Amino acid sequence: MPKLNENFRTIDNVNFKDKKVLIRVDFNVPLDQNRQISDDTRIRESIPTIQKVLNAGGTVILMSHLGRPKGGYEQDYSLTPIVPRLSKLLGRNIIFTRDLFGQKTFDVCNNLKSGDVVLLENLRFYPEEEKGDKKFAKQLASLGDIYINDAFATAHRKHASTATIAEFFPGNKYFGLLLASELRNLNKILHEAKPPFTAIIGGAKVSTKISIIRNLISKVDNLIIGGGMAFTFIKAFGGEVGGSLVETDRIQDVKDMVQEMMLKGVNLYIPTDAIIADGFSDEANFKESQADDINSDWMGLDIGKKTCRRFAEIINKSETILWNGPMGVFELPNFKQGTKAIAIAVASATISGSFSLVGGGDSVAAINMYNLADQISYVSTGGGAMLEYIEGRELPGVAAIMND
Repeated sequence: MPKLNENFRTIDNVNFKDKKVLIRVDFNVPLDQNRQISDDTRIRESIPTIQKVLNAGGTVILMSHLGRPKGGYEQDYSLTPIVPRLSKLLGRNIIFTRDLFGQKTFDVCNNLKSGDVVLLENLRFYPEEEKGDKKFAKQLASLGDIYINDAFATAHRKHASTATIAEFFPGNKYFGLLLASELRNLNKILHEAKPPFTAIIGGAKVSTKISIIRNLISKVDNLIIGGGMAFTFIKAFGGEVGGSLVETDRIQDVKDMVQEMMLKGVNLYIPTDAIIADGFSDEANFKESQADDINSDWMGLDIGKKTCRRFAEIINKSETILWNGPMGVFELPNFKQGTKAIAIAVASATISGSFSLVGGGDSVAAINMYNLADQISYVSTGGGAMLEYIEGRELPGVAAIMND
């Protein structure tokens, strides 16, 4: 994505008085077996944008999806559980419409009074949503006067409510406060990073991170590699990694990237020691080992103590830090120390004045697990969207707002 410019349309100075405002939010929240919300973070993050419109005398019509219904109404994916939580957070009643294009929905939206909030049913009950159908988007657009996209986590989807709908709001389409904040902070990383800039990339497979690494090579000073994907790097350097996860078909890609890093002067750091186990289980036997000398009956499941210290040193000397992906199988208690050490190092550097951005489900989960979110400069809400943005790809939900 290009650097943000004058087409970066925010809601800071928009007159919402007596306007019906369609807001695409992300209420795709986790529900427990009783269909109760187990984490309302995404709902809470939508509140500032909704509140700004209401405070300015506008009415709000909210659109979202939940889960992956197979087509048509499914009770397990209804947005019904959202209503009481949203009502409590906003301190007002919520009008919920079950039939997206029924007469009741049109009547409700046509007779809204200042301060009213409507929540539409799950958009993905309609296959036209994921197809980006123009007729479907036009019907949605007919409900409001202004369109706001505040759902960064779905901005990489070319769906009716995230991209197509913007065509019907020339001059009246904007980024919500959350989405604008995501873009500003990602641009600090991609276009305004103070050196030394360190990217920490982890996770299981190198194949899912190749595009990100390639785009970062021209931007970073240091690249730290951890997680299962590190063993493909170690194998590419001729190491013995035993039964560790290795993508043999990506070894040449790794060699090519390493060569490019050398040409660009990027410092590459990969694990020198590892916590290895004789099975993929918390009950397995485990011990420390050299990361490039693992017996065939053992597999690496976390970075070792020396590596933790070395990585932390690099992080603490950095002015800008990007972290995506865990250092090991951190959901198993015996193999969480590497990820915990990195989380603490990133928080420590931030407290000392560095700018840090953490994104991706597992990395964010680790930050939350150790209660460090308030010690990170910015925690991104968008997994896939954030990764595609860092890869340098155009996000349809962003382009739709910036282009008339």
